[in-house]
Amino acid sequence: MGHEIYLEVGAKRVFAGAIDWPGWCRHGPDESSALGALVDHAPRYAAVVRPDRFGFSVPARTSELRVVERLVGNATTDFGALGVIPSADRAPVAVGDGARFERLIRAGWRGFDAARKRAEGKVLQKGPRGGGRNLESIVRHVVDADAGHLAAIGWKQPGRAAASLDDTRAAVLAALGAALRGELPARGPRGGTRWPVRFFVRRVVWHALAHAWEIERRLAGP
Repeated sequence: MGHEIYLEVGAKRVFAGAIDWPGWCRHGPDESSALGALVDHAPRYAAVVRPDRFGFSVPARTSELRVVERLVGNATTDFGALGVIPSADRAPVAVGDGARFERLIRAGWRGFDAARKRAEGKVLQKGPRGGGRNLESIVRHVVDADAGHLAAIGWKQPGRAAASLDDTRAAVLAALGAALRGELPARGPRGGTRWPVRFFVRRVVWHALAHAWEIERRLAGP
């Protein structure tokens, strides 16, 4: 049957993401490029999630991917981040899902930490126009993004501005537990809709791995 994939199609960018594998998500200028990038990164994803523990199978070609949903992207999509929630992420959460979600989040963090450790004391290659964050700025960006993820699921993190990587990760796990127990309302106090827990996990793992792979790419150079 192959892996079930959803596509988030923006005006300038398309994301391809695996329904059952948060973090395995890549983008391209069109659908074909996004699916190709997803297959190209499958071995890297496997190295993070360890197939013997999770049962992940590495596809060899895009024909092993099955697109089950196409979503209309938005400005967030074109900016370069997941911006639309796939319908599968709104499904009820089963009793056994919580442990798997936590393991996948921790796997994403391990992947990011491994890349960060390899980059310590080294210079990351700049982009063609001299752009690109240094390692410290990437870590800070990941912390700040996770603070935004926490707000989107309805978790209030004390001392957000000064939070460390460890502080934010502890908050992510606490928020995950609260969401799984049904303690976080689906709507905010002003009526805004909050993220379902599956999309929260998807965004946290995707963002950690996106920057882990950025670090690895920039260490390798042109």
